[in-house]
Amino acid sequence: MSDGSRPAAFGAQMREHLARAEEQNAATLEEVAELLLKAIEGDARIHVAGTGHSTAMVLETFYRAGGLACVNPIVHPGLIPLLGGQASTLVERSDALASVLVAQAALEPGDVGFVFSNSGVNPLPVGIAQEFRDAGIPVVAICSLPHLRIAEQRAPVKLDALADHVLDTGVPYGDAVFTSGGTHTAALSSLTSVYLWNLLLAALAIASQTAGVDLPLWTSANVQGGDQRNAELMARYRPRIPTL
Repeated sequence: MSDGSRPAAFGAQMREHLARAEEQNAATLEEVAELLLKAIEGDARIHVAGTGHSTAMVLETFYRAGGLACVNPIVHPGLIPLLGGQASTLVERSDALASVLVAQAALEPGDVGFVFSNSGVNPLPVGIAQEFRDAGIPVVAICSLPHLRIAEQRAPVKLDALADHVLDTGVPYGDAVFTSGGTHTAALSSLTSVYLWNLLLAALAIASQTAGVDLPLWTSANVQGGDQRNAELMARYRPRIPTL
C-alpha cells in the first residue's frame, strides 16, 4: 500500500480493504453460513482454533454479545502471546499439541471446525486443520492467501490445502500495511478477520430467518433480561463446552 502523510490515510486503506474482502468473500460467506445453519439445526458445535495473535479471533467468536453459544474454543496457555510472546511463536511452529487439543474437543458428527491463521503455514494450526479433516468434519480456514502463497512452508501442506472453505483476508504479505518513509506499521489481519466473522454471523442470521431456525445467540449480560437468556444457553451447552 502507498505511503501516507496523515494517520487518516490508514483509515482510508482499511475501509477500502474491508470492502474488497467483503466483495471477494461474498459467495463463500453464503456457503459457510449454510454450513453453520445445518450444524445448528443438528445441535452440533463449532470448534474454533487459532495461535499467536489469532487467539484474539478465538476470543472474538466465544461468549460475547450476539455471538453463537455453540462455539467451542480450542485453547492452550502456550498459544497466547500475552502469556509469553516468543514462547507462543515456538509453540505454533510445532504440531505436537494438535492431536491432544482436538482430542479434548471430543468432535462429533455434524460439527464444524474453524482455523484462524493469517499466514496459514505454521505447523500447529495446519495440524489442527488436519485433525479436523481426519475426523470427517468440514474445515473453514480464515487466512491471507496473498501471504500464504509467499510465506515459507513449515508443515507438510499449507492451511488452504486442508480447508473445505477459505475466507481470504487478502492481507498483503507481512500484514503491516501503512508505510511512512521507511516505517511499516498498522496490521490488517485482525481487523479483517473480525469483519469476516461478523459478516458470517449476519449471513447466518438472514439464512436462519428464511429457514425458521432460532439461533443460539448470547445476549449482553449488561442489558435487561440478558442473564436469564444466557442462563438457558449455559444449561444447554456447558456439558459439551467445558470452557463455559
